[in-house]
Amino acid sequence: MREIIQLVVVAMLNLSATMQAASLSIAIEPRFDGEALRLDSLRYRTSAGETISITRLSYLISGVALETEDGRWLDFPAAIGWMDAAVHRNQFTLPDVPPANYRGIRFHIGLDPSSNAADTASYPASHPLNPNLNGLHWSWQGGYIFMAVEGMFISPANPALKGYAHHLARDANRTRISLSGNLDCHKDSGVLIHFDLAALFNAPRPLSFEKDGSATHSREGDPIAAALVSNLPGAFRIRQLAFPQTAVAALPPVKPIDFPATVTPYRFVMSGTFPIPELPRDNPLIEERVELGRRLFHETALSRDNTISCATCHQADAAFTDGMKVSHGVDGRVGERNAMPLFNLAWKRSLFWDGRAPSLREQVVMPIQDHREMDQTLEAATAKLKDRPEYRQSFQAAFKSGEITGETMALALEQFLLTLSARSSRFDQAMSGKASLSDEEKRGFELFMTEYEPRTGQYGADCFHCHGGALFSDHQFHNNGLSGNDPGRAGVTGLDSDQRKFSTPSLRNIALTAPYMHDGRFATLEEVVEHYSSGIERSETLDPNLAKHPATGLDLSVEDKSALVAFLKTLTEASPVK
Repeated sequence: MREIIQLVVVAMLNLSATMQAASLSIAIEPRFDGEALRLDSLRYRTSAGETISITRLSYLISGVALETEDGRWLDFPAAIGWMDAAVHRNQFTLPDVPPANYRGIRFHIGLDPSSNAADTASYPASHPLNPNLNGLHWSWQGGYIFMAVEGMFISPANPALKGYAHHLARDANRTRISLSGNLDCHKDSGVLIHFDLAALFNAPRPLSFEKDGSATHSREGDPIAAALVSNLPGAFRIRQLAFPQTAVAALPPVKPIDFPATVTPYRFVMSGTFPIPELPRDNPLIEERVELGRRLFHETALSRDNTISCATCHQADAAFTDGMKVSHGVDGRVGERNAMPLFNLAWKRSLFWDGRAPSLREQVVMPIQDHREMDQTLEAATAKLKDRPEYRQSFQAAFKSGEITGETMALALEQFLLTLSARSSRFDQAMSGKASLSDEEKRGFELFMTEYEPRTGQYGADCFHCHGGALFSDHQFHNNGLSGNDPGRAGVTGLDSDQRKFSTPSLRNIALTAPYMHDGRFATLEEVVEHYSSGIERSETLDPNLAKHPATGLDLSVEDKSALVAFLKTLTEASPVK
């Protein structure tokens, strides 16, 4: 009986401690010589006298622990942080911190070997280790990039603008950061830490891009990776021991929009190698809306003169493109850009080449209203649908209200487009052991996944930086060295740093989606590969992973260019996208 009472007391004490537990917010703000970091600004100087910009700073944190007053370390193994300067992601929280005073904090840049080798497809869409969220996984090579620092530089001896890309990775390069400071965690609080990039580049092992190399992918024995590991611990400093947490208003529960009482759930199918997507919770997939969206996608009444539909420019047998350099609308009007393929859209963060639509439901109504495309108001389009009994019946089945409006039409189209999937190419079959690649195709894959780093004897094609992962796209915006005056993403954001940047298309079904690029300038894959081999046009916003290459380009051999094209063709589905 005494033992039972003791167990009950211990359980009650543990429950009490949990109820009283505090949370600790850890905010890490990037700096350069104490100044708040400004991305895309060619304004910083290194100890080597080089003027640099930082266009990307993204890294992973794990192994967080707090030091108790008696010198023990309290670990929080589940705490994972993903920090990214571009999206202003600089904070994560330790929940359930036992109330006490702590005299220090430690964490690691990078993941432990088990987490680094884990199945990335198991992480929820919002998890910091979901590759579609953080963009830091090396896909078919395996493992994560622990820290990516990229930008441009000018050296004193050479005024030409060049790029650098330092990618710290591999288990051996996981780096511990230990910081001392009295942390009062008797109530919810936080600690502010500065991460000084000047220290990362300069001390105690100074780095020069011109002298030491402009890129590292952390191969064994690479001195640049070793210097980064040496410099990291001194780059972090606690700047504020405690600050009150900002109260975050609880988000109301998501309620499906206009949901009918009786529905048939739609079974969303994806590859087991794909990361989990974030499907719209306010528009859960149901058969009734998917089928309605399919009909609307092929409906010519959505155009002013009843001659074209969404499917006119996005044909299933062409991976939902139209084979034209730029799309044509009503009355033969010519658009400005190439029709993008429509598949695996559940993973995209924004739509169109310039990313002007933040969601599918907003994207689908834009071509209807664009005078160069379907040239019709939503009111006129829905009025046509209301006159047709079959549509009135379909909207009644898909929406509780049964109303035919611009919103309900967009929700149905969104659902249909979310179901379009490309996931079973010959490459996928080969990776699962159900098919094989030729020697030339294997060579092309090797080139695709290998960096161009002459300093370490690597002469790959460097494709994986923008087209890595199971989706073969990072869904980001890049200036890939095309000539021309199209502002691209800058036309939406108004930022000079976004000039000539365009959304990265997926390379899946690439053999079906010619012509290529945002303006359809390249008719063949051979022309695309030649562009990266010898046709890059340099500018201030050129992606650093291209700007780090020689001015003449990759200068691939005839055989290597042929191998790359052969590999790219293996990414095409045997049957049309469905």
